[in-house]
Amino acid sequence: MLPKIGKPASDFTATIDDGTTISLSDFKGKSVVLYFYPQDDTETCTKQACAFRDNMERLTSKGAIVIGVSPDSVKLHTKFKTKYNLNFILVSDEDKSICNKYGVWAMKTLYGRDYMGVVRTTFVINSKGIITHVFTNVRIKGHVDKVLDALG
Repeated sequence: MLPKIGKPASDFTATIDDGTTISLSDFKGKSVVLYFYPQDDTETCTKQACAFRDNMERLTSKGAIVIGVSPDSVKLHTKFKTKYNLNFILVSDEDKSICNKYGVWAMKTLYGRDYMGVVRTTFVINSKGIITHVFTNVRIKGHVDKVLDALG
């Protein structure tokens, strides 16, 4: 089940693309764009990551940081980040504990086949750690603009 707007974002601690560990609570006092995506270096996920990268100045001007989460390994995140010159944090969630905590690990259907996977979802979290917006089944075109509007 997705966390509710107006409720505190669930804290987590995880390893990021450079091998260090962060917690969501490390970013209290800043707005956080926490986005979940299925897999590094795939067409749609790459377009989404590059859209955040290309709009980073606009996002940081609103006081926001961007954190991407997928079940990929730190090694894959490092390769993905380097290949596309990504300028934000990528969290490795190999055990899917964060995806489960945020309700984005769910049954999906592709070409008539059911499987478990990450539902592309973005959470906007304010400086007090409260979820202010949830975007589910994200479509890439125009998504960053919607996130920017949500940041105010």
